[in-house]
Amino acid sequence: MKPIERVNQLKEILNRASYEYYVLDHPTMEDYEYDQLMEELIHLENEHPDLKTLDSPTNKIGGEVLDKFEKVRHTSKMMSLSDAFSFEELADFDGRIRKEAPDATYCCELKIDGLSVSLRYEEGLLVLAATRGNGEIGENITSNVKTIKSVPLMLKNHETLEVRGEIFMPKKSFHTLNEERALNEEELFANCRNAAAGSIRQLDSKIAAKRNLDAFLYYLLDDTSETQSKALETMRDLGFKVNPLYKLCPTIEDVYAYINAMAEARPTLPYDIDGIVIKVNEKNLYSVIGETVKYPKWAIAYKFPPEEVKTKLLGITYQVGRSGVITPVANLKPVEVQGSLVSKATLHNEDYILSKDIHVHDMVIIRKAGDIIPEVVRSLPEERGEDLIPFQMIEECPCCHSKLVRKAKEADYFCLNPDCSEKQVNRMIHFASKPAYNIDSLGDKLVLQLYETGFLKNIADIFTLKNHYEELVLLPGLGKKSIDHLLDAIENSKKNNLNQLVFGLGIRHCGAKISTLLCKNFKTMDRLMEAKFEELASINDIGDAIAFEVVEYMKNEENQLLIQRLRESGLNMFYQSIEIHENYFTNKKCVLTGTLESMGRSDAKKKIEGFGGSLSDSVSAKTDILILGANPGSKLDKAKALGIYIMEESEFLEKINE
Repeated sequence: MKPIERVNQLKEILNRASYEYYVLDHPTMEDYEYDQLMEELIHLENEHPDLKTLDSPTNKIGGEVLDKFEKVRHTSKMMSLSDAFSFEELADFDGRIRKEAPDATYCCELKIDGLSVSLRYEEGLLVLAATRGNGEIGENITSNVKTIKSVPLMLKNHETLEVRGEIFMPKKSFHTLNEERALNEEELFANCRNAAAGSIRQLDSKIAAKRNLDAFLYYLLDDTSETQSKALETMRDLGFKVNPLYKLCPTIEDVYAYINAMAEARPTLPYDIDGIVIKVNEKNLYSVIGETVKYPKWAIAYKFPPEEVKTKLLGITYQVGRSGVITPVANLKPVEVQGSLVSKATLHNEDYILSKDIHVHDMVIIRKAGDIIPEVVRSLPEERGEDLIPFQMIEECPCCHSKLVRKAKEADYFCLNPDCSEKQVNRMIHFASKPAYNIDSLGDKLVLQLYETGFLKNIADIFTLKNHYEELVLLPGLGKKSIDHLLDAIENSKKNNLNQLVFGLGIRHCGAKISTLLCKNFKTMDRLMEAKFEELASINDIGDAIAFEVVEYMKNEENQLLIQRLRESGLNMFYQSIEIHENYFTNKKCVLTGTLESMGRSDAKKKIEGFGGSLSDSVSAKTDILILGANPGSKLDKAKALGIYIMEESEFLEKINE
């Protein structure tokens, strides 16, 4: 077969498979087979650049890097919708509609919490994607939108048209992204919408491609369909992804019932919604009902009440982080927020508290930042009582009572005492954690117990625990089996790569990503310790702030002594590049239940991680695969309930040997 024939064949196969997977949610091809065909297409296009076309599925990978986003004028204004916050306001809306169109019905659609986009196709080819902007002029985000797998690059019937919709980040992608950012000590995205907006505005489309964005389309310009519900069907037939949960509602009472049903279903949806869009279904009535300068009169957006809760701030305590940073924590009258009982919430720092005018004994509004971390949003001064206590930042460390220091141009206070017990405990907890040195079974409670009983004072002491074996086995809640397992895990960890050690040391601003970058550049601990500020700052993604912290850490005598003790304990001080062979398990989160006949758990873990996947202990909504061994436990029932793919051992062996 000639290269051009094979390229065209591959494009057709891959585009069809992508449509079935991302639009119809009905995959017909295994991921591994899809990846193999994609690799073949990439190879052919690299060998024959003239065969790569704008509709090639390889464009979904990204690669274009822009200097800035150019401005583009919309062919017709992208209008907003007026908002309603109560059923009373919807009743008023319905009353206005009935005056002009007594027989109107409604098409109700989920209001996706994302950002609006307009897609323009010429003879079936996607030529422009633009943000809403000010409604008349938006920004050209075509290169990034092309990476969204549910957005077709070429329409089936080669029509020229424009369609509008919403780009969003699925909850699973959002949590994965924030986990990575937390690991790399980067600021977390507050919610799915912010994450989607930040991702679509990346100048490097490869970054956007990795964020796994999605899109629902809901408006077809110059459409001849008689109703909005028919227009949604037309868009679906053209190859666009349309949210299937829309509903025809003959009366406003039916609209209320739909809103209540979707509000109840909201927590279970795989994407965020912040309301319901209600549109008159009959398009011939639009001109009769009319529009204002900003809004169409034939549609309205019902906004769900914000998921914020009022409670009382009982007091403020302070946490000491591993770097010595002092974080004020609100102690609250317990209250339920999004299904969980919250009694503590972060107050971030002194400036945050003062800017929000927060006092002890205030009534405050709290929410979960990004649906994860509880935070105090604001105080309610109008509800203050006589027991009010103005906030005043502490001057001494709550643990060791050393004088706190606030560095110039920084919002945080720090405890600089290297012997502060809370700081030392948190350093050891971080060092032993999975993202860092990954010492199995040395968890938070055990670190604290070993610290309080005098066996651990700093990180280096972890590797001398074997010298206290007879005493350790007598500790409450442990015993010989637990200690044997712990000491084996500590001994095995000494082989870890250097980047895990550097991250584990807890150098300020050096998350997992930066630690790996440092080790890739300097290869050994000795070279990193000798690195000059200029050397470090010249590395892409390092910069002056990180370079300063690394130099400061490495020239500190106590840190030098710690590293020397770790070296003498036999820890690996060299960086070795890890070669990952991609296959079915790449980027997959796996869980094992029961016993495999062919290999032990540790061997299975190595196999999966060797392909770039991960093996965790518990089943959650983020799990991709449950590997089924003999005599499975309750993980199997949970996986079935969550609809997670269950893989027999025979299939597991086939996949790892492909």
